[in-house]
Amino acid sequence: MPNAAKLAKKQLYFDKLVDLCINSPLALLVCVDHVASKQMQHIRGDLRGKAVVLMGKNTMIRKALLIGHEKYPEAGLDKLRERCVGNLGFIFATNCSVDVIREVLQNRSLEAAAKTGQISMVDMSLPSGPTGMDPSNTAFFQTLNIPTKIVKGQIETISEFPMLKIGEKVSAGGAALLAKLGLKPFAYRMTIKEVFQDGSVFDAAVLDITDSVLIQKFMGGVANMAAFSREIGIPTEAALPHMFGNAFRNVAALVAEADFTFKEVEDVKKFLEDPSAYAASNPVAAAPGGGGGGAAPAAAKAAVAAVEEEEEDDFDCDLFG
Repeated sequence: MPNAAKLAKKQLYFDKLVDLCINSPLALLVCVDHVASKQMQHIRGDLRGKAVVLMGKNTMIRKALLIGHEKYPEAGLDKLRERCVGNLGFIFATNCSVDVIREVLQNRSLEAAAKTGQISMVDMSLPSGPTGMDPSNTAFFQTLNIPTKIVKGQIETISEFPMLKIGEKVSAGGAALLAKLGLKPFAYRMTIKEVFQDGSVFDAAVLDITDSVLIQKFMGGVANMAAFSREIGIPTEAALPHMFGNAFRNVAALVAEADFTFKEVEDVKKFLEDPSAYAASNPVAAAPGGGGGGAAPAAAKAAVAAVEEEEEDDFDCDLFG
């Protein structure tokens, strides 16, 4: 009877995991190293009704995913099964966005003191200045070869001293000194390692890509395509605005001195006929420079010369390029 109850419980777990993997929009693989049970309880409470947090032994998870892969071979559960290594769990976003889950995990971070022999996850340096400790604690600093001095009855460090480095073990003296100073350098929380969506597993760094980054990358690709199209002379949709712009400048250069006009070139011809009026209405060109009345005409003449020079340069181009 007890064996039958265990088998039934395992089967319920298998069915739940496979169902969530198949029917949820996406699943987050999270690392739960050093996460306390109370911390886990708070995370579950914050995500209740928004997401499903599912933990389990790796053997049970792999077995469930193997069964699911046999039943749904196109769902990509075999790829997910290969990534289930280490102290991992799942968060299935059933009724919220990934940003909501990330915010909850960030808020439920738990500070912790450094322990002897623990592998450091952060770089930390002890800043120079007063420590708030009395001279009787000088031995802690001497053990770590930290230069100090006594100022107004308390210990002060002379220079900044590195206490922790990523990947290195915490020494006994370092852990004792950090405890004396009341410093908790480590912060434990669930960290998202990978994302499972539409049968694919990818790194969690993809979640940091915002819409602005995607738009910037896309516009960069459009600009490269337009430049390449103009270089080889093959029209493309990306290059059409540049082609029409160059063609209009050529047409404007042709009709600038001719007794012919059309609506789009009227402003250009008005500027060429009376540049001083343009300079008077333009606050940049009409800005006071030397207190004399000849500044605006001089600026207008310079503008006309620049326009004429540009038109002469563009005149060599054909009407379509």
